[in-house]
Amino acid sequence: MILQNKKIWSQQIAVGLTAVMLSGSYSLAEAADKQIVTENLGDVVVTATRSHKREVDTPAATEVITAQEIRESGSKTAAEVLEKADGVAYGAFGHNGAAMGTMSNEINIRGVDNGTLVLMNGNPISWRGKYDLSAIPADTIERIELVKGSGSVLYGSEAMAGVVNIITKKKAANMVTVGIGSSGQHHYALNVGDDRLVIHGDFSEWKHGVDVSRSDVGTAGHTRTNLNNVKKQSIGISYAITKNLDFLYNHFETESTYDRWLTDVVKPADAAKVGTLFNSRTYETQRHITQLNYHDKKWKASLYWNDGTVESHGPTSWTSALKKTTGTGRFYNTRERNVTYGLDVQRRWQLSPRTKWIGGLSLQRERYQKLYAHSTAKAEDYSRNNWAVFAQLEQKFDDKNTGIFGIRQTWTTGAWRSQNYHNFSASGQWLHKMDKANTLYVNISQSFIMPTFSQMYGATDAGVPNPDLKPQKGVNYEIGWKQNHHNHAWKLALFHMDIADNISAKWISGRSQYTYENEDFRNTGVELACDIKSNNTLSYHWGITWQNPQVKSTKKDYWDRKFGRLQLTGGVTYKKGKLISNLSGSYLCERVQTPSSEHSFETKPYFLTSWHTSYKPDAVQEITLTVNNVLNRHDVISHSASTYYDAPASYMLNYTCKF
Repeated sequence: MILQNKKIWSQQIAVGLTAVMLSGSYSLAEAADKQIVTENLGDVVVTATRSHKREVDTPAATEVITAQEIRESGSKTAAEVLEKADGVAYGAFGHNGAAMGTMSNEINIRGVDNGTLVLMNGNPISWRGKYDLSAIPADTIERIELVKGSGSVLYGSEAMAGVVNIITKKKAANMVTVGIGSSGQHHYALNVGDDRLVIHGDFSEWKHGVDVSRSDVGTAGHTRTNLNNVKKQSIGISYAITKNLDFLYNHFETESTYDRWLTDVVKPADAAKVGTLFNSRTYETQRHITQLNYHDKKWKASLYWNDGTVESHGPTSWTSALKKTTGTGRFYNTRERNVTYGLDVQRRWQLSPRTKWIGGLSLQRERYQKLYAHSTAKAEDYSRNNWAVFAQLEQKFDDKNTGIFGIRQTWTTGAWRSQNYHNFSASGQWLHKMDKANTLYVNISQSFIMPTFSQMYGATDAGVPNPDLKPQKGVNYEIGWKQNHHNHAWKLALFHMDIADNISAKWISGRSQYTYENEDFRNTGVELACDIKSNNTLSYHWGITWQNPQVKSTKKDYWDRKFGRLQLTGGVTYKKGKLISNLSGSYLCERVQTPSSEHSFETKPYFLTSWHTSYKPDAVQEITLTVNNVLNRHDVISHSASTYYDAPASYMLNYTCKF
């Protein structure tokens, strides 16, 4: 049945794409691929409205991070780029962006940890709501567009709190990079190509172990977790087949090992001793991203295929009661596979000098497989179709006032036991141009997230299925001001979010299992940021975010705090001749860690810092030094009940040669 459905879908997608190619298509991505920066205008944003606009004329809270800014910051991956962004609370399970399989580093926007839609060149790349941005090398990125607030009307499920659109490079700078650093770090990268072809490869490793967590074993003892052998590698190719048609393929692999050791035995049992291995877990992922993108002045069409496999395995020496494991319980092993493929088509109409329409449809096939493994005796296979149509009207009422109004209808078909959902969302935006440099805007947008298969049916043997989950629905209210004057760019946003039936993980401590449940979420806050770009030696950036994210569930009949209330971000860049140096940081305070069934508890602030310096002795060589956690702080970088720490201060020295 699955093969038959796949064949039908393949035929439908092929017919749709062929029709679009014959008609011609509009390149929204084409504008995004170019860094359009002119004096007093600022960067151009595509993601927020599916049409390119000056950032100052975009009625949403946006941030554009260019390739030059990425290089100057010293970020190695997309995750490291975004952890420095204004209003983003970064969460991880250890150094080098290490992930526990599907428990990957998260990008939290405005207090919502499951509401960021991740796109690559406008196409979704997340799998069942998960993503691992630490696997995407920064050298392959042309720019990142970050849009805060609901993006569901234009992009569908998952865009509850924001959209991250990673736009890859279409031209290659032929170069090779080798690097070495502390704790057994190594980095190798190669980029070759020309104006049409880009081929890249990247490998990074953090070999030596670092303690990242301490936890209890029920009431029987305590453990520490050591993270080691963190590896990330990727290869990819991008080719401009014609002026309007381009192809992309990326392959990512990650691996990390978490060894958990006993540090204290409260109730000695069997042969459990301090210093013995409690358990060990190695997490491996493989991802394939394939895209065919077509564009011209009126149409845009994308055909994409995402395929990912996750496996975890390792020995279990002791039970939670510190009894030595026996039989099948001595070895842990789970596997899963997620596949999404589909088509996204849109057309733009210019009905008059003041009236523009954008309309389109999205078709996606989603498949989730729990593969047979040592700890998964029963393999399961689920699939469904995701359909959507959307439209957006942009009406310029006069030289100062413009309205943008959008609608989207989404529904699923073919789900197991007919557990299908549907949703209608709408949005309204109003932009008032005070003058050429100043704008005011109002943005009210609905959003939604469809329950995923793993949430409804369980992802591992520790996952308790909840097939009765409801779609997560929310509304984002926002008022903002933007100014782009000379070398100063100001942004101010006041926002309020209400989410009903927020889908959240709940840990069942007595059974060492977890499930998902619906809860309510709300947040009110203000964001203020300023960029000061100068032709002199120094440029600056700073941002302030104050918010009050809260959750309420059936286990908590009160509004409980979540994440942190106050965030300060900033950086300074020094340029002089052949030398560029950047110091940046993100400080999150008034923090709490929030268990699923207990009251949140205070935790100390985190202060993520990095210092990057590059020196170019000539036109073909570059030497860079990056130091992370400059202050050598022992900060908690997780936000749930589990506690994971940042790695101590570390350095990486790279040498790059162009050819």
